[in-house]
Parts: sequence; C-alpha cells; structure tokens
Amino acid sequence: MSLTLSLDFQYTTSIEKLWSALTDSSKLAKWVVNIHTGQAMENDFKPVVGHRFQFRTQPTEWWNGIVDGEVLIVDEPNRLSYTWASGGEKHTVTWTLQDLGDGKVNLHLEQTGISNEPALNGAKYGWSKWCGELEKVLEQ
Repeated sequence: MSLTLSLDFQYTTSIEKLWSALTDSSKLAKWVVNIHTGQAMENDFKPVVGHRFQFRTQPTEWWNGIVDGEVLIVDEPNRLSYTWASGGEKHTVTWTLQDLGDGKVNLHLEQTGISNEPALNGAKYGWSKWCGELEKVLEQ
C-alpha cells in the first residue's frame, strides 16, 4: 500500500520569490535543514529536468544523512516535481504554487509513494517544520 502526504501552506510573498526559494540551491540550504540540529543541508539542486541532486547532512546511527533526487517536472513558476530517496524509501515530491492575489501564494505539497504510517508521519513532521523555516527565508 502506498500512502500520500498532502499539505498546503500560505505565504505572504510573490509567486516568483517563492519559486526561487524552492529552486535556488543557496536558498534551499536555508530552509531544508537537519531537523535535529538545524544545520543547513548542503545540496546541488538545479531546476533542470533530469538533473540528479543530493541533500547532505551529518549521518546518524539510523541514517546516512543523504537524500538522493532527480528532477522530474519544471513548470516555472507553477509546478516542480522530483524524486526524494532516503533510508530505503523513494518518493515523489510535487510542489504546486498558486497566486491567490493580495500578495498571498498557496504552496501545495504532495509526496507520493510513502510505504507506511510512521514514514508518513515523519514526512508530515519534516515538511511542516521546513515550511516554517521557508517562511523565514521569504521574509528576508
């Protein structure tokens, strides 16, 4: 059985600024951080279909600290999708951006291919925390 995580976040920003925060490697490093230490995860992300990338952080006894991915869809500034593989799981992450007007943007996250409830809960916790950090990046 495959589970899907679906979350929505609203930000007071422009769709272009939000797109940049999702696709610029240096901006990603400011909000996709190690959940436990808060340290930035180095990455070599590029919004180019077929580009393979990694997010890296300190390994622990439970995890090697590496997320592997491949960019699947780049539809600037509306949709971005990539694989997200780590700890024996391989998911697909899709971001959909929608300009709501009045300086507000909805960011919809869909993560598919999750194998079990604990992994789903972990993904929900992680993305919720990261999207809180994303809000801080957008305010800069």
